[in-house]
Amino acid sequence: MCGISGYIDFTGKSGRDVLVGMVDCLTHRGPDDSGYHVVQHDNYTLGLGQRRLSILDLSPLGHQPMFFENLGIVFNGEIYNFQEIRQELIAQGHSFISGGDTEVILKAFKTWGPACVQRFIGMFAFVLHDTDTNKVYIYRDRAGVKPLFYYWHNNLLLFSSELKSFHRHPAFEKSLDYNHLALYLQYNYVPGPYSIFKNTTKLSPGHYLEVDLQKRTVVTHQYWNVLDHYNKEKLKISKQEAIEETERLLKSAFEYRMVSDVPVGVFLSGGYDSTAIAALLQKGRTEKIKTFTIGFDVEGFDEAPEAKKIANFLGTDHTEHYCTPQEAFAIIPTLADIYDEPFADNSTVPTVLVSKLARQSVKVALSGDAGDEIFGGYYKFIQSVELTSQFPKPLQRTLAGVMSMVNPEKLPYFKDRYNFSTRYEKVSEIWRSGNPLTALKQISHYITGSELKQYLKHSFLLPPTDFDLEKDMLDNNDAFNKMLAIDYRTFLVDNNLVKVDRATMSVGLEGREPFLDHRVIEFVSRLPSSYKIHGKEKKVLLRDIVHRHVDKPLMDRPKKPFIAPLTVWFRQELKDYFLHYLSEDNLKKGDFFNPAPIIALRDRYLSGAQVNHQKLWNILIFQMWKEKWL
Repeated sequence: MCGISGYIDFTGKSGRDVLVGMVDCLTHRGPDDSGYHVVQHDNYTLGLGQRRLSILDLSPLGHQPMFFENLGIVFNGEIYNFQEIRQELIAQGHSFISGGDTEVILKAFKTWGPACVQRFIGMFAFVLHDTDTNKVYIYRDRAGVKPLFYYWHNNLLLFSSELKSFHRHPAFEKSLDYNHLALYLQYNYVPGPYSIFKNTTKLSPGHYLEVDLQKRTVVTHQYWNVLDHYNKEKLKISKQEAIEETERLLKSAFEYRMVSDVPVGVFLSGGYDSTAIAALLQKGRTEKIKTFTIGFDVEGFDEAPEAKKIANFLGTDHTEHYCTPQEAFAIIPTLADIYDEPFADNSTVPTVLVSKLARQSVKVALSGDAGDEIFGGYYKFIQSVELTSQFPKPLQRTLAGVMSMVNPEKLPYFKDRYNFSTRYEKVSEIWRSGNPLTALKQISHYITGSELKQYLKHSFLLPPTDFDLEKDMLDNNDAFNKMLAIDYRTFLVDNNLVKVDRATMSVGLEGREPFLDHRVIEFVSRLPSSYKIHGKEKKVLLRDIVHRHVDKPLMDRPKKPFIAPLTVWFRQELKDYFLHYLSEDNLKKGDFFNPAPIIALRDRYLSGAQVNHQKLWNILIFQMWKEKWL
């Protein structure tokens, strides 16, 4: 696990000092070692750099950039099945001097070319230079666990694990994309492949760039797409057969993520996802696995007691820490540095805190991310179907038309209910479409289109996102499977994986997401949706697996979100944040916002009105980010 960065400069103006600056601002991702390599060519200058967090082969033999014959590489991530691939390569005549996976990637590419990636089980982003073909290949893993940004403008290509590296290159133009700011405010993250900056892109999961250094061309290739697996014919197997095969795949995925030369632990919330990991890993082990939980002394926000009961039942080596408000408050000023693109998920604070806690004992931590997206764990999936099926379609369209003529702020009684005007606008759009996928998209908006027009000073155009992929899905998928596929391509990669990657790497901890083993989604995507969501029961398949290992009464309880009690604190101890960053003077800076409606919303919230604090949190986070990076 590392941070990688570098450039391909066809103007020849970039030097080693620039590369060192770009790489060393990622020291938090790789505090153990650093490496820099510059190639001066008549046609270009190439810089490859890496900060190393030593997980496999802790010796100097794991140093990067690493070279083999005509190939050089910088690599971030883990190839969990590297030992099996290594044996294949030995059988073909290769020998190895290191004990890690980076050398395996080099020799796999030498043997099988760009298609070598199809053999990898892992999370990865790597940049590989081939001097024979005069090309550079830039890869990102199938699910997008590891980040990779690139900037392509004025004959300069920059790449990095995090945006902050680009600020260290003198030719980087940090010009904000106003349309993408609107997307951020709507979703609380910038959906890929977009970035907050112009000319800057997130490499899509399951893709690689092929850069021809002679022709100065950049071509994008796709090598994997989750939709391809959802679009395959659904498997005709019994639920019991599905349980057996899913558990087998999960066990394999979980065990692969234990491959390490340093201590490994598990984030344990006590929910089904993290409990599945802890239960299947602890079973059959004499050594206790390490588990970690953060708690809050605020009613409705504390999962620690439930997690402790699970840990005691499984017999793990459990560590819990009750976070004080002061500890949480100390994280907030650092968020704009940790998340160097605006990112307003409301669980960033506890995720950073649990990462700090785990890092005191281990260097690698497993998390349960993707369980909800794969197995159907969010209520929004059920809600999307219910909203679009509760009335006949003609009646829904008629109601939507009537609603569009009524101002929700004028409705007595209702107008004072929680977030009413926003919900009113969303329901109107949902009924107008009658489509569950439109409902999912609307439910995913924190700020509606009409609210964006109020808050933003200038006109904007919302570009299409992966929420608009229904046309790419075959009818063998029902509404639930379509929504699961889209959530895998959107909320999972651009929200949940970003949250965990930046939080863990901010403290030099490697985060691993075993549910994102591609073999799991390739199988589960082909199951009937009723094995995942049945009536109002969510995560049917995963629940059945967990109940084989953990007493059902321990698990049957309402799900709690893993968030800090911001709704409580922002009206009390953190009130000054809203008053400062959402003041008229600060909102005017940059010429992005109309201050008046935002200040009115702020004051309504602080007075105790039923306002969704996430709207204000989105704007507050952007204001803090703007102060740091613009």
